[in-house]
This record gives sequence, C-alpha cells and structure tokens, in this order.
Amino acid sequence: MILTDTHTHLYAQEFNEDRTTVIQECINNKITRFFLPNIDKSSVSGMLALTNEFPENCFPMIGIHPCSVSKNWQQELEGYKELLSTHKMYAIGEIGIDLYWDKSTLDIQQQAFEAQILLAKKEKLPIVIHAREAFDEIFEILDKHNDDELRGIFHCFTGNTSQAKKILNYGGFKIGIGGVVTFKNSGLDKVVKNLSLTDFVLETDSPYLAPHPHRGKRNNSTYLTLIAQKVADIFEVEIEKVAEITTKNSEIVFGI
Repeated sequence: MILTDTHTHLYAQEFNEDRTTVIQECINNKITRFFLPNIDKSSVSGMLALTNEFPENCFPMIGIHPCSVSKNWQQELEGYKELLSTHKMYAIGEIGIDLYWDKSTLDIQQQAFEAQILLAKKEKLPIVIHAREAFDEIFEILDKHNDDELRGIFHCFTGNTSQAKKILNYGGFKIGIGGVVTFKNSGLDKVVKNLSLTDFVLETDSPYLAPHPHRGKRNNSTYLTLIAQKVADIFEVEIEKVAEITTKNSEIVFGI
C-alpha cells in the first residue's frame, strides 16, 4: 500500500523541531510521497532543501499563493521561470483566488492566476488551485483556458456537488480531499459520496486543517491515514483500495 499526500507544507517552520521524525513516521505507515506546494519566494529555499534531503519522497511545485500576490507579482513570477529552467518541478502551485482574507486584491489575483495557468501550459505542468470563496471567479478564468493541456487539482475542496461536477467536467482535474471531510458538520462526506474514487486525490495541507480528532492542532502528513479511512468508510471499501486508486490518480496528474 502506498498513500500519497498531494498537498503538504512539510518545509514550514512548524516542523523545524521534528520534520525528519514526522517524515520517517509517515514512511513507516506507507505514506511515502509528499507533494510540496510553494507559497511565495520566502518558501522556496526551505522547500528545495527538503526535496534535496528526501528526493525519493518529496516533490516540489512552484507558484504564488493568492494571498501572497502583490503588486510585484510579475517580477516574482519571472524569477520562478528561471527556477524552472534549473529545477524539476511537478506543478505550478499553489495558485488561485482567495476572497476570504482580502477582496481588494481580486484584480491582481486574477491576473496572476491567469499568467500562471499560461506558464503551466507552456511548461506542460499541472496546476494546483487554491479556491476560497472564489469558485465563480476561478471558473470564469478556467472556462477561458480549458483545453486538453489544462489539468491539475482543486486543492482542499469544500464546495458542493454541483461545483465538484463542474470541476470534473473540465476533463483534466482531480479533487483534493483533506481533513475537512472528517468534520462532523462539514457536509463534504455527502458530496464525496455522490462522486467516484477515481475523482479524488488525498491531502493533508499540513500544518493546517488537521482532521478529527486532532482538529485545531498542528496537522501533519501522518494524519493522511485518518482521511483515507474516512473516505474508505464513505465508499464502504478497504483503506488499501482508497490508497491504490487515489495514488494512481495522483500519478496521472503529476506524471509519476
């Protein structure tokens, strides 16, 4: 059995005291692949250092998180283009639109999102989308750029069944399911039930959004088994089947 955490910030400072221990515990529990989303230029060095330390397990992405998009986003993106020429990246991410924290930056968030979609197509890479209170705005941009080259993951999905089906209708996307699916009143379990295991990948988004019974504490990738077990319970299958299918789904998206 191989479990794949398709979205984890293991390079974050929250893991400075026990990062290696956490990763080893994951590996001991068959969680052996970690896809690392970038946030902004401040997170690049830590992310690359971790991938150098664990090259068989950690796979980096590059992108500007929507909450990090500033007036100088174009300059930052030019630096990432140079990085792509010297380092293997597995996705452009995490990118997208977030209107929960700051609606005043919508214009530049849209510009940066669109530019990074075009970069992903040029580099033949998937995109990993952060969507918070912004599904309509994201769909509007994806509708413009959807074609056979557009693929990726809607990370930390918390939408409804209609939104999930629109994502899947694009043809090249999987839906990232994390700790929210274990929350008692989230309703996400009902959305998941309406779809198929082939539609999903698993993630923790650690150190954020720890699943039940660790909600409110630091999340880490060892908790991926709790998410996988919840999905197994929803579909009434063994956790090994969830691991097999969701890992295969991640391989399709990331190309490994």
